Amino acid sequence: MKGTRKLVFMALLTAVELTVWVIEGQIPAPIPVPGVKLGLASVVTLTAMAVLGRREAGCILLARILLGSLFAGSFSAVLFSLAGGAVSWCVMSALLGRFPEKLLWVVSVFGAIGHNAGQLLAAVAVTGTPGLFWYGPILLTAAIVTGVFTGLGAMYLTRALRVYEHKQG
Repeated sequence: MKGTRKLVFMALLTAVELTVWVIEGQIPAPIPVPGVKLGLASVVTLTAMAVLGRREAGCILLARILLGSLFAGSFSAVLFSLAGGAVSWCVMSALLGRFPEKLLWVVSVFGAIGHNAGQLLAAVAVTGTPGLFWYGPILLTAAIVTGVFTGLGAMYLTRALRVYEHKQG
């Protein structure tokens, strides 16, 4: 995919990721623990990484974080999203290609763990409270569970996009 078509597809994925992120913000957390979310927008990030490339996925993620912060309206949301998103993107970028596409969910799990680690590090840095690290096992468990499901979603979406692209020629 090249040129204008790629740019339009990136804009579409950014809009989809932002929409999913906004809708997810309206869904009650699966467990009543602060900071635990489903991470559905990461389906789009990982799919973009697999289909378009790491840099393009990073641009889509950054655009979603910045545009999402306009909707959320808080600096702390931007800080935590950037920290989690950056670590997650780095982890997934390092692992993508090391696993076959049928194991994209594994990349997602490690990305989710990275996201939670980035946000936890940001929280400790902002509050100056190292005791927050005790929260790590809860976030790790949530990351594994949600990472599997979002990774499966990304895997099936990636497959569908590859089939569609192949049919388009």
